Amino acid sequence: MSTHLTPSDRTFMKHFAIMIAMLASLAVVLIIIGAIVWTTLPRESNQREVQQAGERISPVSAVYAGNTGRAAMEAAKAAATQAAASQVAYGGTTDGKAIFDHLCTTCHSTGAAGAPKVSDKAAWAPRIKEGIDTLVKHAIDGYTGPDGNHMPAKGGNPALSDAQVEATVKWMVSQVK
Repeated sequence: MSTHLTPSDRTFMKHFAIMIAMLASLAVVLIIIGAIVWTTLPRESNQREVQQAGERISPVSAVYAGNTGRAAMEAAKAAATQAAASQVAYGGTTDGKAIFDHLCTTCHSTGAAGAPKVSDKAAWAPRIKEGIDTLVKHAIDGYTGPDGNHMPAKGGNPALSDAQVEATVKWMVSQVK
């Protein structure tokens, strides 16, 4: 058995050794560059700053799944409803016109979503025949009519008291009689 290499084998070995040496040199250079960059990075030593950064990049809302998520969503909804109910809308006024001007005018002046306009006596006539108590109940609890039109509960403002809603409904009815 001979350990003699042919000239082409020697050339291959020489080129292979040069390539391995160059790759090793490149790896060493990259390691040195990485170490230099690492040492120049600022250190975060203040835990409060780290916490604030985490809060800034955290998601806005949470994802709820299954029964646990359903319970969490119901608890959040109940808390929001309670918080809204504890506030007094429009300073607690029972002036129906003032409340109408702030909230109800959006739909009942334009007829948006099929709402009867305050100026349309014909649209109000069948509603008034049902009685003021029915109108007030629909305004407080919300109502979806047979035509698919929808009146949100308390006009979409849960901070309104029942007395405020009743005063506003009575004011509106007085405008079409």
